[in-house]
Amino acid sequence: MAYEQDQEQKEFNEKVVKIDRVAKVVKGGRRFSFNALTVVGDSKGKVGIGFGKANEVPDAIRKSIESAKKNLVKIQFRGHTIPHEVIGKFKSARVILKPSTAGTGIIAGGSVRSVVEKVGIQDVLSKSWGSSNPVNIVKATLDALQQLETPVLAARKRGISLARLFGNDVG
Repeated sequence: MAYEQDQEQKEFNEKVVKIDRVAKVVKGGRRFSFNALTVVGDSKGKVGIGFGKANEVPDAIRKSIESAKKNLVKIQFRGHTIPHEVIGKFKSARVILKPSTAGTGIIAGGSVRSVVEKVGIQDVLSKSWGSSNPVNIVKATLDALQQLETPVLAARKRGISLARLFGNDVG
């Protein structure tokens, strides 16, 4: 059982997006602690984000990685890019993701890039506006990725054939 968990742990790679020092003002002065935001993914369509708080940086990172592994989601994409354009929203942050041709690479800022890389998408264009807070940007990116659906999935959801979905079926 422990061996299976070790194998599961090894297949995920982590990326620390942001580490922040925060202060709590108490009677005797300031108490400092740390927040860490991490993204965990297997580059095959699974990704999770986590947030951890602790008095030391390594503990905060460890907690956030554990949190991210508990919150894994499966993303629908095929090949090297996403199937269609999508806009993700979280609070005041907006992120737009657009498919691109092979070889374009990931055209994205740091927070969006972290999530998209960990999912396994190789070619995508993005733009974020509104909030520049990395936590909100990461959550908006995850929202956008969760909205993705392949043509087969879209046709099945609507109860029509693929030909009808693409307008090739008359009737």
